Amino acid sequence: MSSAHTLPPAGATEPAAGAAATRRCVVASYNIHRCIGLDGRNDPERIARIIEEIDPDVIGLQEVESRFGTTLDIHQLNYLAEETGMQAVAGSTVLRENSHYGNALLTRHRVCEVRTLDVSVGRREPRGILDVDLDVHGEKLRVLVTHLGLGSRERRRQTRMLLEAVAAHRDEPVVILSDFNEWFPWRRPLRSMHARLGKPPVLNTFPAAWPIMALDRIWVAPRRNLAGIKVHRSPLACVASDHLPLCAVVDLRLDRRSD
Repeated sequence: MSSAHTLPPAGATEPAAGAAATRRCVVASYNIHRCIGLDGRNDPERIARIIEEIDPDVIGLQEVESRFGTTLDIHQLNYLAEETGMQAVAGSTVLRENSHYGNALLTRHRVCEVRTLDVSVGRREPRGILDVDLDVHGEKLRVLVTHLGLGSRERRRQTRMLLEAVAAHRDEPVVILSDFNEWFPWRRPLRSMHARLGKPPVLNTFPAAWPIMALDRIWVAPRRNLAGIKVHRSPLACVASDHLPLCAVVDLRLDRRSD
């Protein structure tokens, strides 16, 4: 099976052996599509197996759904946490009496602080940012998980709010795990993100069976702390959701004082 720990570098060398390698953190972003695969099956167990294939330290999830009071009761986030042995942080954007839906984070590292930001625009689907501080091998890592809207004006406004949130804390490396929902690279949201955070490699993740669009994005700031990035395209991942997972390696050892 494929593992994100063997990510090819993005213009960098492979992870060093020994103690230095412990300063590297494998992160991933995955829109799980409510655990509904391309075959129409609702199967959280498949999603758990894919997370185990990736073997991340941190994974941001979008379109996580939990339902209560029906014959199909399941708390997807709790299930995935239990199956993978990771700690769960919920960032639901839609809260109803019998269901929760939205973003989430799974991590193997200690959670220091959790913040949420509402970036909903007008009457469109509620959207949010899950903003989490982690202790990774004694280093502070800030991780933001988000899923931007389908409207172009909506995404422009949400991008501004996302960049404002990132600018509010500058003392630690920052990772953004997103279904950015922007398929035109020349539009303002992506240009703004690249201008402020650096441009990572562009990799197609959607649709899962034959990916032709780079809807899912990972940014790492400072940009030089991004040690590698790839799409996880195992046979199971090609059917379990309409998106493929995007994975990256973050190097926490680099001195950031010159940035």
